[in-house]
Amino acid sequence: MTLSEERAPLGRLRVAGRVFVLLLILAGIAVALHYRSELDPESLTTTLARYPATPLLFLAAHIIASLLFVPRTVLGLVAGILFGEWFGIVWAALGSVLGAVAGFLIARYVNSGMIDLENMPRLGPMLLRAENGGWRAVTMLRLIPVIPHSFSNYALGLTRLSLGDYALGSLLGQLPMTVAYVSFGAAGGEVVSGHGGWILPVAIGATALALSILLPRFHKKR
Repeated sequence: MTLSEERAPLGRLRVAGRVFVLLLILAGIAVALHYRSELDPESLTTTLARYPATPLLFLAAHIIASLLFVPRTVLGLVAGILFGEWFGIVWAALGSVLGAVAGFLIARYVNSGMIDLENMPRLGPMLLRAENGGWRAVTMLRLIPVIPHSFSNYALGLTRLSLGDYALGSLLGQLPMTVAYVSFGAAGGEVVSGHGGWILPVAIGATALALSILLPRFHKKR
């Protein structure tokens, strides 16, 4: 199997995901324009946060978004706006892990031994190193911002990594950026609502963002 043949299914999935997301965005714009006089950001956020099922709906949306190559940035910002900083971090972190595990298990089930990593000249060696490195390798891989997380989910599902190592590594590797996204979303919610409590979330988000940049460099030097 050539490299182009390996990438073709992922390319089609990415296109389908982008079309789906575009349709959702267009539908959302249409609804927002129709009800624009009734949509107040503060009251809408407060109303959604009251419903007990809102966290479950958010987790379901996070899993679907992870499967369709929707950036985690969007979900993190939404979590910060909906649930505030601390609960937002909890739900966003849980959603990111569940989404990662879903993609991992789907790839493992679909592959079921059909693809041999030794026969993948470019991607294979990297995945084999991740397989041998366990949760530590997954953590470092998650900290690399240029690799789409959805792609990592599917790719690592081709390895023989244990589910426990994969879930732990995903949680630790995704946590700094999750904290940053949620914190910035919470700060934005404070600004929109007219409150003055945006400084601390911005500081926490900036610190988490800096850690996500410095940790891979520190690991590379070691």
